[in-house]
Amino acid sequence: MRQIPAKFDSNDPRVLDSPYTVYAEVRESGRLARGAAGQWVASHHADVSRLLKDRRLGHQYPAEYHEFSNGTGPANDFLQRIVLDQDPPTHTFWRRIMHHSFSPPLMRRLYGYVAGQVDELMSSALSRGHLDVVSDLAFPLPVTVVCELIGIPDVDREAVRPHAVELAKAFALYVRSEERQGAHEAVTWLRDYITTLVEERASRPADDLISNLLAAERETPELDRATLIDNVVFLFFAGFETTTNLISTTWSALLTNPEQLRLLRERPELAENAVAEMLRYDAPIQATARYVREPVEIDGRTVRAGRILVLLLGAANHDPARFDRPDELDITRDPNPHVSFGGGPHHCLGAALALVEGRAVVDWLARAAEPPRLNGPIIRRPSVSFRSYRSIPVTLCHGR
Repeated sequence: MRQIPAKFDSNDPRVLDSPYTVYAEVRESGRLARGAAGQWVASHHADVSRLLKDRRLGHQYPAEYHEFSNGTGPANDFLQRIVLDQDPPTHTFWRRIMHHSFSPPLMRRLYGYVAGQVDELMSSALSRGHLDVVSDLAFPLPVTVVCELIGIPDVDREAVRPHAVELAKAFALYVRSEERQGAHEAVTWLRDYITTLVEERASRPADDLISNLLAAERETPELDRATLIDNVVFLFFAGFETTTNLISTTWSALLTNPEQLRLLRERPELAENAVAEMLRYDAPIQATARYVREPVEIDGRTVRAGRILVLLLGAANHDPARFDRPDELDITRDPNPHVSFGGGPHHCLGAALALVEGRAVVDWLARAAEPPRLNGPIIRRPSVSFRSYRSIPVTLCHGR
């Protein structure tokens, strides 16, 4: 008799708190689990890494899917316009245009600027003797960097912040009814704000992403203004949300695994390995979804066209079939084939930027005169799609 697949509920309180026990249960039950209505869930590393590259799966969803997930409102057409939720050739077109501003060589050249921003933020924290990692470092660092790249003025960054945080809700696998209005209102506010910036750059170009996109618009008739604006909104959000979570995880994981922090400080050359391990150990984005365009067979079951296939990145990163001691933090882990940046055509556009920012933070921790110490509880920000934090209170010492 065929085994009935397990059910994965992304809104289960256990998933919101610490999902890895649930992921283990789902993996052990088989290679395919049931999700919400019309969804199937893959959790094994071998399947997830392969399916991320499978051209039978797309990222462009029917309008009805967005309405089911988000309700009625402006977040729906926003999600249908952004590069994340497009398939080739539209996705290829937009990714080519944006690649100039986020290319790996350009991002690596930013290291000195990013490290300087880390030093400035941490110098201020050291003078106080304490910081909240989330509000004093993990959020302001990537926001400052992405605002610089896009062209958002310093004076506006605090005003933009709460709306960008609200926008995160729109990217959940299923948005709870009480959170939908906030996501729709965030899209409206951010669109209006970016529209004003775009109009300013149209008359006074600068060396930033908006000006680059406007130059492409003049040369490319099919590049429409509304889609340009929505993609700038998306790039602003994507440029800090994942990295904020990565930086927070880095501090949380090292402070709660002091032997690993000691090892990093003894062997600072492990910084690059450490960033990769943070991405694997507690992936900033826990799941991604694909729209099944053609039938896909997994473990003898056929997932029909028109279904949604959820790929549990966090579960794949803890699969004991691929990783030795997967639930342990090990900054010496090498190789580290984590799937936290996705794969295939939709490999994270901002991956190189996130690695530079993560490396700058790890380098600071490796060379700090004295190791930081927790001085209160670590508080999570509940999220279905992201491993987010609300507070990580830390005591700092200058050292001698």
